[in-house]
Amino acid sequence: MEKDFLKIVEDNQGIIYKVCKMYRDTREDQEDLFQEIVLQLWKSYPKFRRESKVSTWMYRIALNTAIAIFRKNKIELEFNEKIPKEHHSKYMETSSENEERLFEAIRTLNKAERAIIALYLEDYPYNEIGEITGITENYVGVKISRIKEKLKNILE
Repeated sequence: MEKDFLKIVEDNQGIIYKVCKMYRDTREDQEDLFQEIVLQLWKSYPKFRRESKVSTWMYRIALNTAIAIFRKNKIELEFNEKIPKEHHSKYMETSSENEERLFEAIRTLNKAERAIIALYLEDYPYNEIGEITGITENYVGVKISRIKEKLKNILE
């Protein structure tokens, strides 16, 4: 079970990385959040029945973890030594200047908007974004249009 889990994390670590970049400003905080998300994924892995895609399950856990910790104001993260840092180090490398500007702009959005845009940037279809975030497919389209306009204004 542990090998399967580590393989899933390794294959999909970009999902976790993207959520970390959207919800945390500093590299250290991003790494802490990465560890917390992996811990929460590990805790929920035995209950994962594969009724949805692995990536959908991971996004749901990652976003819920990031939002729950975001609400706390005070971050108290555990470190899970079973997940070596080399599993995520290549994604924590410095980003391009444009990518950093985009993540800065995204971090100004509210938590729901960040979740939606994260999924959109991963090319999730509107119906899956709605399933993960709990809103209708039509409203996903409306929200994405509004978020794009906000980001455009921020980046100008």
